[in-house]
Amino acid sequence: MALRIWASSTASALKISCASKGHPSRCFSTVLDGLKYANSHEWVKHEGSMATIGITDHAQDHLGEVVLVELPEPGGSVSKGKGFGAVESVKATSDVNSPISGEIVEVNSKLTEAPGLVNSSPYEEGWMIKVKPSSPSELESLMAPKEYTKFCEEEDASH
Repeated sequence: MALRIWASSTASALKISCASKGHPSRCFSTVLDGLKYANSHEWVKHEGSMATIGITDHAQDHLGEVVLVELPEPGGSVSKGKGFGAVESVKATSDVNSPISGEIVEVNSKLTEAPGLVNSSPYEEGWMIKVKPSSPSELESLMAPKEYTKFCEEEDASH
């Protein structure tokens, strides 16, 4: 019970909305400022000529405990809206789509040994690939944090 109170007050302090439909004690997933979001629940952090991509807190929460992450090799390319890997959880296997197009420059090899980082740290330690965007303007079509939060709330309400 103390954890719920702490989570609720922390969410309130961070101005994270708490969803009440179906999960009265579950606060809504974390959405970070400074990232862009795809409606397939991937995030992009664009810094200079590099973009880091992973799945959102919302996605990992719905997947449950991640047991395997399949990622591509560096040097390949990704296309906006196309799959580049998969995440297997105790519930299901889900494709991971790239929110942007570009060349894969780095892959998070830590996820091979510790796939649970996707659950415990989806935005920091659980990132999946780093890409050199071939069309940076694609970032403009992605959702800002507030838009993504609203999208998730509406999606959850319709399920």
